[in-house]
Amino acid sequence: MNFRKRKLEGFTRMTTMSQPKIKRRVGKYEVGRTIGEGTFAKVKFARNSQTGEPVALKILDKEKVLKHKMADLIKREIATMKLIKHPNVVRLYEVMGSKTKIYIVMEFVNGGELFDKIVNNGRMREDEARRYFQQLINAVDYCHSRGVFHRDLKPENLLLDAYGNLKVSDFGLSALSQQVRDDGLLHTTCGTPNYVAPEVLNDRGYDGATADLWSCGVILFVLLAGYLPFDDSNILNLYKKISAAEFTCPPWLSFSAMKLITRILDPNPMTRITIPEILEDEWFKKGYKPPVFDEKEDANLDDVEAVFKDSEEHHVTEKKEEQPAAMNAFELIAMSKGLNLANLFDAEQEFKRETRFTSKCPANEIIHKIEEAAKPLGFDVHKKNYKMRLENLKAGRKGNLNVATEVFQVAPSLHMVEVRKAKGDTLEFHKFYKNLSAGLEDVVWKTEEDMQQVK
Repeated sequence: MNFRKRKLEGFTRMTTMSQPKIKRRVGKYEVGRTIGEGTFAKVKFARNSQTGEPVALKILDKEKVLKHKMADLIKREIATMKLIKHPNVVRLYEVMGSKTKIYIVMEFVNGGELFDKIVNNGRMREDEARRYFQQLINAVDYCHSRGVFHRDLKPENLLLDAYGNLKVSDFGLSALSQQVRDDGLLHTTCGTPNYVAPEVLNDRGYDGATADLWSCGVILFVLLAGYLPFDDSNILNLYKKISAAEFTCPPWLSFSAMKLITRILDPNPMTRITIPEILEDEWFKKGYKPPVFDEKEDANLDDVEAVFKDSEEHHVTEKKEEQPAAMNAFELIAMSKGLNLANLFDAEQEFKRETRFTSKCPANEIIHKIEEAAKPLGFDVHKKNYKMRLENLKAGRKGNLNVATEVFQVAPSLHMVEVRKAKGDTLEFHKFYKNLSAGLEDVVWKTEEDMQQVK
C-alpha cells in the first residue's frame, strides 16, 4: 500500500553508550530527540520543565528563512495559527527565537497516525470512517472560515490523540488567504501528488478551500476502500487519472457513501460539493455531533514579533548541560506504543518511516555491521559517535534516500537501534530496510521464542 508513514509517539532524548551526552534546553523546554524532518525544519520532542507537559518543538533555521524571503510569510502564518483553537487541529502554543533559530512550540499528539489503522487493520467500517471524516471536515471548515488553508492534507498530517480523536497537524503552515493574488486564487503547486486536486496541477490558479476539500475526498475514499483512488507509478499517468477523476468505488460501499465521494472528487472545482452541502449530506449527517469548544481565550501575539527582532533581549536562552548516559524506565516505556513493551522489542515490526531492533552486541560492532551491510546496497556512510547517516548514491523517486540510525543503551549488555527515514521515498526505505535486515541477522537479539519459531 502506497502510504507514507511516520511514527509520532512519545520520545524523550536518550543518552547513548557509556560516555556523557549533552542535554539541551531552550528556554523552559528540555529538548529531546528528532521526531520529524523537512526541508526548512526539524521537529523534536520536548518537555516543559515547569509543568512536565510534552510538546513538539519545530525548529527552523533563521538564515534559510531570511534567504528564501519567508520571514513575513512565516510571521503571518504563526500569528494566525495562534488564533486557531479547535479540538481537531493541533495547537500552536508559542514561538521563540535565538540568534540563529526559530522555535515553534506545538501540541504533542501521541496516538499515532489515523492511517496506521488502515495499514495495520485494512479498510474501516462506514460508521468508524464517518466519525473521523466528520472531525476532519469540522477542522477544515473552521480553518477556512478564518482564511487558513492547508494545501497538503495527507495521511502524515492526520494524527490521533490519546482518546482516539483526529487532530490535523501543520494546518496553516502551508498557505494563508493573504497569499491570494488579484484574481482571488492561489498559484503555488504543492502537496502530495495522490491527494492533490486537478486544478492545483494545471497551474492556472486555484481556490484553497475547494482544493483542500478534494484532498478530504481522497482521504475518505482511502478510509472506506483501504487503497488510493488515484495511483500510478508513472507520474504523468497519475496526473491524467486525477485530472479526469478516473476512479472506481469498490462494490462494498453503500450507495450514499459512493454518491458523496463522487460529488467531492469532481474535477471541476466550480461544481464540486461545498462544505455547507456536505454538512447536509445524508451519509455525513448520521450520528453527527457538532464540536463544542471554548475559543474565547485571548492569544498573545507579542512573541511572534519578538522572534524576528535581531536583539539579544528578545532571544530565548539556550543551554547545554552534560548528563550521564542512561535510559530510564520512563524513557523506555515512552518509546513503546502505549505501555506495551512488546512493541519495542518486536524484531518483525510492521513497516513505517522508522523501525527499531534490539541487540546484545557491543555498540561498535553494531555500527560496523550496519556500515558493512549498507555499502553493498549503494549507500555512502557518514558516522558521528553512535549516529550514522546513510545516503543512497543513486537518486530515487523523491531524490536520494537518506537513512538515519542511532544506537541507544538500554542496559549494560543491551542496545536498541533505531533506523529512520530522514529523506526520500518511504517505499524505497521499506525495500532498503528489508535488504539491510538480511545482513544484520547475527546482530539482532532473538529471544528463545523467536529461535523456536525459526526452527
